[in-house]
Amino acid sequence: MLFPYLDIILRSVAVYFFMTIALRIFGKKELSQLNTADIILILLISNSVQNAMVGPDTSLLGGLVAALVLFVINFIIKKLTHKYKLFSDLLLDKPEVLIHDGKLDFKALSKLDISDEELKEAMREHGIEFFKNVKLAMLEIDGTISIISEDQEKLKQTHYKRKHNHKSLQNFN
Repeated sequence: MLFPYLDIILRSVAVYFFMTIALRIFGKKELSQLNTADIILILLISNSVQNAMVGPDTSLLGGLVAALVLFVINFIIKKLTHKYKLFSDLLLDKPEVLIHDGKLDFKALSKLDISDEELKEAMREHGIEFFKNVKLAMLEIDGTISIISEDQEKLKQTHYKRKHNHKSLQNFN
């Protein structure tokens, strides 16, 4: 009984790993806040890979087998990333330092396409006016920007939700 669905299982595994690699290459920068274009992309990708997973089997059971395989793979991957550092390093992003002791990391900001306006907005949330007053600013793995101020008496942290922004880095001061 399982043999007819072996093709769906193998196809679903292949699509899952393709999508995982594609997201790793193209980035998860905006996963914390999806805009209209991101939602459209997700819907179109899911539609485009559906036939790749189920092939000619468009039955309810075929769709459920494909969905079950995706849930099982995702569960296994999560367990492996928690248990083995190698899997975690390969599949999960790491937090990135944006500002350390008032000094901006222009290389990281450029690589991550974070504008000065995004950084300034995150700072303003907690009354930090100047970059020099930022002890630490990090882009977290969930796409948020965390900021800890220089003022040790009032240690503040914000989880500014990053929005997609294509402004250049030319305005950093």
